[in-house]
Amino acid sequence: MKLWRPVGFTELGLIYDLKMRGFPPRLPEQPIFYPVLNSDYAVQIARDWNTQEPTGAGYVTEFDLPDSFISQFERKIVGGSEHEEFWIPADRVAELNQLLLQPINVVAGFFHKDFRGLIPEKFGLAGKTATEQFNALVPHLSYSSFDVWCETAANAKAVFMNFLFWQNGCSPEGRELTESERKLIEFVQHRWREMKCGFDLPGKMKM
Repeated sequence: MKLWRPVGFTELGLIYDLKMRGFPPRLPEQPIFYPVLNSDYAVQIARDWNTQEPTGAGYVTEFDLPDSFISQFERKIVGGSEHEEFWIPADRVAELNQLLLQPINVVAGFFHKDFRGLIPEKFGLAGKTATEQFNALVPHLSYSSFDVWCETAANAKAVFMNFLFWQNGCSPEGRELTESERKLIEFVQHRWREMKCGFDLPGKMKM
């Protein structure tokens, strides 16, 4: 069964650290893990709630679980008919992770106007916000694609975490990219495939 889960910036970073092969353990005050049954509901939470956290971002993850596992849990309606989710006890999350049929995908991202992104600590992007990283890489590509190639590998987590924001033109509302900006996005996507990380960069789903 295909399921979705809205996550904040911090949780997505923890999922990345698990190579997109699992969700982090629940905190003591979080006894239930809540995957949802439709993408619209996940978008609503990510856009309207997760972006209000201090990190200013909400993401929609998509993943597949065997029907035999998920059928053990009752579907819950927590608002309108579209607000349908499963309530999975926290102590079953490790089992859930083992049963994931493929890496977790990030299919949407939403951002507050104050979003700063993941700020690297090394190499050319060190100390730069997500917007500053993008603005530095765009012109750099035209005269040293090798440097951009290296930065993508050296700061892979920052590239992953900030990529949907870059695709939005570093704008919470989204804007059309210039030709040079589109070339950078395409170059980074190509570089990521070459790196063979075992999971894809975030990608925009059709809204």
